[in-house]
Amino acid sequence: MNNRKNQAFTLVEIMIVVVIIGLLAAMAIPAFQKVRSNSQNKAVTNNLRQLSAAADQYYLESGNTTVNSSDLVGTNTTQYVKVIKTVANETYTSALTQGNALTASGVSGQRTVTYSN
Repeated sequence: MNNRKNQAFTLVEIMIVVVIIGLLAAMAIPAFQKVRSNSQNKAVTNNLRQLSAAADQYYLESGNTTVNSSDLVGTNTTQYVKVIKTVANETYTSALTQGNALTASGVSGQRTVTYSN
């Protein structure tokens, strides 16, 4: 009689494990993409909020109602925002007009985010 036990996995057991891992991945990937998208939108909205606050400060100090975003961002002491870091290859409105909403287009190549205060 053979007293030795077979300790290998069968093909069916391995296939079941692969199917379970596939189902878990199918549920997790869309959730991860949604969280990533929301995070990018919030970061872009925060950048727009900073630009809006800088533009408001510029309007109060200069009396002008239009400013280029390049006049607001920079390392000089006259600039209001040191740097705007892009998070999803977005582009921001170049000319800001008092009272208008700010937009960032091309967020991840497809979305547009708008901020109005």
